[in-house]
This record gives sequence, structure tokens and C-alpha cells, in this order.
Amino acid sequence: MPEMSVEPNREVTFDKDGDVNAAQRDSLAEMDVTDLVMFAHGWNNSPSVANQLYSAFFAPFPGLTGDGVRLGYVAVVWPSMKFTDELIPDFRPSATAAPLDPGLDEATQDALARLFPGHDGTVRRLAQLLDEQPESEAAFAEFGSLARQLTEAPAGGVAGACFTDDLPHDEQGPPAVLFEDALTMCRRFAFALEESEEVTEKEPAVESFSIGGGLKKVWKGGKELLRQTTYYAMKRRAGTVGELGLGPLLGQLARSSPTVRVHLVGHSQGARLVSFALRGLPHGANNVKSLTLLQGSLSHYVFAPSLPHAAHSGGALRTMEHRVDGPVVACYSRHDSALGMIYPLASSLAGDDANAAGFDKRWWAMGHDGIQAVQPLVRLTLDEALRQGIPGSGCVSVDTASVVRHGGPPAGAHSDICHEELARLVLAAGRIGR
Repeated sequence: MPEMSVEPNREVTFDKDGDVNAAQRDSLAEMDVTDLVMFAHGWNNSPSVANQLYSAFFAPFPGLTGDGVRLGYVAVVWPSMKFTDELIPDFRPSATAAPLDPGLDEATQDALARLFPGHDGTVRRLAQLLDEQPESEAAFAEFGSLARQLTEAPAGGVAGACFTDDLPHDEQGPPAVLFEDALTMCRRFAFALEESEEVTEKEPAVESFSIGGGLKKVWKGGKELLRQTTYYAMKRRAGTVGELGLGPLLGQLARSSPTVRVHLVGHSQGARLVSFALRGLPHGANNVKSLTLLQGSLSHYVFAPSLPHAAHSGGALRTMEHRVDGPVVACYSRHDSALGMIYPLASSLAGDDANAAGFDKRWWAMGHDGIQAVQPLVRLTLDEALRQGIPGSGCVSVDTASVVRHGGPPAGAHSDICHEELARLVLAAGRIGR
């Protein structure tokens, strides 16, 4: 990885099964620091892009820390996937496709082939279908089948590995994005993407995408179907890397460097990774002093002890917030269209009413409206959080829409996280700021 903008820094790399580079892990004990900020990226498709994100996000930190603080930085690198049309605001747009281009550029094809070994032919056929855009139901059925092949779990298949973070087991059903008719899902995604573009002229409703003259434009939703099926593979992978990889690493760090205070930060799927690390954190390890989730791509009910729609059951990480010796801070923004519009459609169950998905709070993401159904819960604006400070423990939801606001479709402001205000928020959560 190229040099980062801050020192001292380390990189810690995990594979898809959560196995860590042992030499990198052991080097953490050599750092002469009082506090360690460990940041897990989201859907970045290469270490170099992840490094750009880390450098930009960490850049303000040295000028904001308090006296007596020796701050170290750790870049958590894991095999993830970012489609190259999801531009990061203020980043150099190299090797990127035009936003909402229905095709698969070569960089995205290469990334898919690397992340899903043995599926080179599948990726090529998916790209061909997106390029040709055949107007037939059979073509959409083939596309859906191929896309879902990429996400099949090694054992048990995707159905057993990709349940939501909130529904109880006896109420879970197949996720719509993995089991709904492919043409139906492409129609839904195409309509949602048009909504995210905020077009001023009146566009056809979902039902008007029909066989004949209108079916070709439904392929705009085909790429989104592929993106969201890939999302489920990354969702499973992020949880695995967190629980089986980062969690045990934190336990070892607590033994080798017992005075070092750790501050976990995660963006998008990286927020899921660092959250699930709490489940793998050994009992008795109390070195995690704060957890900050930036536009978290996981259920807003994940920490809930009891679900509003199923009181007898709780979220996948219920009570895990107590393993943080400090606050759990979730940042959210209404300008994040990836989580506000696309996430509910992909997370809903097969057979659900598509028109109701965006209004059904069961399917909302943490990065859309913060942590929900947890008591006590403090809700603050970003300005309030920076002026008043962050509570010393418990769950805190911070509306960061005042700065997390830029970005085009399909993701909106999902990756607009490189701001000094958010750096100050991380430091405030960890009691390491001025």
C-alpha cells in the first residue's frame, strides 16, 4: 500500500475467511501510541483506492488531538467490491465509468473476476447481456441466474447465509434481490434509479416498463441487480472478517498492549465489519473505547434487544454495544440514496410490495436514520455533537446531513465522508480530541 498521509500507521490485511496477515497483526504491538484508530473501508475495489480514502479521512487528525495523545492509525483491508461508477466525492475519478452507465467497464469486470474466482465466463456473459440489452424475459431470467451464481455461499447457499440483521429466524424469508423474479427486480431498481436522479420531467411509473418498446430501459436496473447481489456476498464477508478476524485480533492486542485505547471506525460495509468484531471480541477485553459507524450499511435494528415488529426477538448484535468501553456512534444522512432508496428494495423479502418497501422501517439501514429501538439512545445533530460532546457510553445517532450531502446517483452521498467535522466526531467519541 502507498504511503498514508499520517504517521505512525499500519496496514492489517484479512482474507475472505477472516484470516489475518500475521506479520502485520504482530507489528501493532510495536507501535508506541496511547490511542489507535482502526478504520475499515467499504466497497473499495483495490487497496490503492482504500488508501486514498484513509489518507483523506485521517488527514485532519494530527491537528485535532489533545495534549499527551500519541495517536496511531490502522488501515483495515479486506477483499471487498466497489463498482467503479460509485464515485467518491473529491476523489480523482480514474478508471471510472460514467454514472448510471448500464454496462460493465473493464475495471469492474476485473474486480468481479478477482473476487469470485472461477466465474470469469459468468462475468463476461453478464457484461455481454448488459451491453446488448436484449428485450426478452428469457434474457433477464438468464441475467438474474448468472448474477446470483456469483454470490452462492460455499456451503448451504446464499439463502442460509444472507439473512437480514434484524428479523427473527422463524420470520425470515428469502431476500427479494436473491429470489424475486429478475425482471421484476430490474424494473424496481430502474424506477428507483430514476427517482435518485431527481429528473424534472415526468417519467413513466414502474408498471410502464413493459415488453416491447419499454423493456430496453429496464436494463438500467440490471446493473443494480448485479450490484445488490454482490452486496449480499460482501455483507456475509464483512461479518465473517469482523467476527473471525478483527475481533480476535483486538483480543490479542489487549493482551500485548493493554494500555492502548482502540477506536473502531467503519464506513458502509466496513461499519458492519467493525460492528461484528464485537461478537468476536474475547470476554474480558475492554480495549475498544469507541465505535463510530459512517453511513453504516446494516440494519438500524442490529443492536435492538427487542424488535418493534417482533418483540420476542432482537437484532443480530443485541447487547454487543456493551462490549465497547465507551459510546457507539452511528452517523446518518438523508442524502445517502444508496441506503435510503436502494437498500430497502434489496433487503425486503421476496413477494413484498415493492411500493411499500421504502416506507417499511423493517428494511431501513443505519446510515439512513441512525440506530433504532435501543434504550437509552441519544439523538444529536452534528453541530450539537461537536458543541456538547458525545456521551461517555451507550448508543448515539448523529445526523451528519449538513456535511454528508454530495454525490450523484446511484449512491448519492454514501461515500461523502472525508470531512474534518467527522474526524472531530471520531475524536470526540473516543475522548481524544482537544
